[in-house]
Amino acid sequence: MKRLLAVLAIFTLTALAADITGKWKATGDGQNGPMERSFTFKQDGTKLTGETESSFAGKSTITDGKVEGDNVSFTINMKFQDQEMKMEYKGKVSGSEIKFTAEAAGGGGFGPITWTAKKQ
Repeated sequence: MKRLLAVLAIFTLTALAADITGKWKATGDGQNGPMERSFTFKQDGTKLTGETESSFAGKSTITDGKVEGDNVSFTINMKFQDQEMKMEYKGKVSGSEIKFTAEAAGGGGFGPITWTAKKQ
C-alpha cells in the first residue's frame, strides 16, 4: 500500500509540474545595469536540461535542473571576467513567465540577481 501511494505521489507531482520546454528571454538588473540572457529549456518530467546564453558570459549548459510543481532550480558554470563560477538559479513559474534569483554558489560575492523570463 505504501509503495502504491509513493508511485501515485510521483505521478501527481509530474502531472502538476509546469512544462517550461522551449525558448525564454530574461532581463535582469546587474551591478552594471540591465542585462539580458536567453534560456533554452528541455524538460522530461521533473528533470530539466538545456543551455543559456548572454552577451556578457557566453553560452553555459544547464545542470542539476529540476521542475517541481511551479518551482524551478538549476545551476550553470560560467566564465565572467576570466573567472569560472557556478551560478545557482531558483525560480517560480507563473503562466508564461518565470521569476528567478541567481547567485554564485557558496557566496562568491556575485549576486543575487533577479531575472524575469518570458516564453518566446
